[in-house]
Amino acid sequence: MTTTVPRFEELAAPSHWRTVDFISDLHLQASEPATVATWQHYLQTTTADALFILGDLFEVWVGDDAIQEPASFEAQGCAALQAAAQRLPVYFMHGNRDFLAGPAFLAHCGITGLADPTVLVFGGQRFVLSHGDLLCLDDVDYQRFRVQARSAEWQVRFLAQPLAVRRAQARGIRQESEARKQSGAIYADVDGPAAIAWLTAANAHTLIHGHTHKPASHALAPGLQRVVLSDWDATAHPPRTEVLRLTAQGLERVNLAPMYGRS
Repeated sequence: MTTTVPRFEELAAPSHWRTVDFISDLHLQASEPATVATWQHYLQTTTADALFILGDLFEVWVGDDAIQEPASFEAQGCAALQAAAQRLPVYFMHGNRDFLAGPAFLAHCGITGLADPTVLVFGGQRFVLSHGDLLCLDDVDYQRFRVQARSAEWQVRFLAQPLAVRRAQARGIRQESEARKQSGAIYADVDGPAAIAWLTAANAHTLIHGHTHKPASHALAPGLQRVVLSDWDATAHPPRTEVLRLTAQGLERVNLAPMYGRS
C-alpha cells in the first residue's frame, strides 16, 4: 500500500521554551491504576515548558459526552489534564484508540489539538510529529478501517448510539485486539521510504512517533532518523513509563518509574 505525502501543519516553539516532553500510547484505563497514578504524578511535577501527547492517551474514547458522567474515568482523566494545562501548554494528537476525542474534550481540558502530522520548529531544527499509524502501510486492513472511521459519516452514526452501547462495542474491540496479541499476530511497522518522504517534504531531520510500542531510534538515511516513543505499563518488569525529552542538547529518554519510587 502506498500513501501520499500529507500537508504539514507547523508549530514554532516560543523562544522561552527550554524543555519539551513527548509521550504516547499510555492507553489509560481504570483497570491499570499504577499507570494512571504515574501519569498523574508526572503531570503534577514535570518541569517541561510544553507537553506533546502523540496519541492513544486513553485505551479507548467513545465520545466527549463521557466527560459528563462525573464519576467516569474520562472525567477523572480530564480533571488531571485541566490541572496540568494551567501550568504549561499541553498538545494532543489523536491516536488509533482515542481518535473520537473531539472539540468538547479539548475545550474541557484546556488543551490544544494537534494535526497528524505536525512540524515542530524548536532550537532552529524541524521535527515531524505523528502518532505513526498512518505510516504503517503494510497493515492494509487497518488502513482501510482508518479511512472509514475518520469519516464524518461513520463518526456521526457511531456517536448517535447511546453511551452504554458505545462502551460495550469498545469492550468488544479491545477483547478482539487482546486475542490477536495473544495469538502471536505480527503487527506492521512504519514504512521506511514513506517516513523518508515525509521528512524530505517537511525539510526535517527527525520523525517522532508512537503507535508501534517499539521504542528505538532508527537511521533512515544520511542525516534522517525516526525516534519511536515507548508505550506505558507501570506494572511491567521493568516498568515502561518513559518520556522523550527535547532540549537544546538533543533528545533524551527519561524513565519516570525510579523517580516515583517504582522499580
